Amino acid sequence: MVRVLAVADEVVDSLTFGVGIEGRPDIILGAGDLPFEYLEVLSTLCDAPCVYVPGNHDRDLTGYRHGRAGWIRAGLPTEDPGPRGAINADRRTVTVAGLRISGLGGCRRYNDGPNQYSDMQQRIRSWRLSCTRATPDILLTHSPARGIGDGDDVPHRGFDCYHGLVRSLQPTLLVHGHVHPFGTRPVDKMIGDATISMNVVGYCQFDIDPGSREFQIVRRRHGS
Repeated sequence: MVRVLAVADEVVDSLTFGVGIEGRPDIILGAGDLPFEYLEVLSTLCDAPCVYVPGNHDRDLTGYRHGRAGWIRAGLPTEDPGPRGAINADRRTVTVAGLRISGLGGCRRYNDGPNQYSDMQQRIRSWRLSCTRATPDILLTHSPARGIGDGDDVPHRGFDCYHGLVRSLQPTLLVHGHVHPFGTRPVDKMIGDATISMNVVGYCQFDIDPGSREFQIVRRRHGS
């Protein structure tokens, strides 16, 4: 079993001191809208790799690439744009700590900020991810799917295209953030035939057996 600490949107200060973490996670998942320094602290504290996707309140990470000489943007050397040492899984599938993770960041467009997409834009991004023909254990997104734990206001409406993406990729879990609980306890919901959609705003620690669809929630806090 792989032990996962998934976080999104709201900083839980106690986690930075190890309070509330059961054992030592094998991997940190960031579902967006968190200070990059927070993800760095958790990764260092737990001595675990971090995989993340950007949220709508994160900086624009497009145009960066990592080569032999380091990070480059527009042909010029630059610094790591994200959390130091972390892996941006947006629009691709990565294997880390034995888990296959497909990522798709951002939310529905509601202003001119970064990491926001129209339905058509996200549908294209989603289609390109599905063309990898990966079978991930986890689909890591910032926004939820439409009608599965999303909101009614435009910024928090989920994406319809995620339903097709789940049918294509068949992940065990869709792990997302973006929708704040505000004192409620979001219920995990089925999306498709065999995928659980899980809101991890605050944090959720769970164990998952790669390739088997078996997982167990260890600890959880809905919001900070």
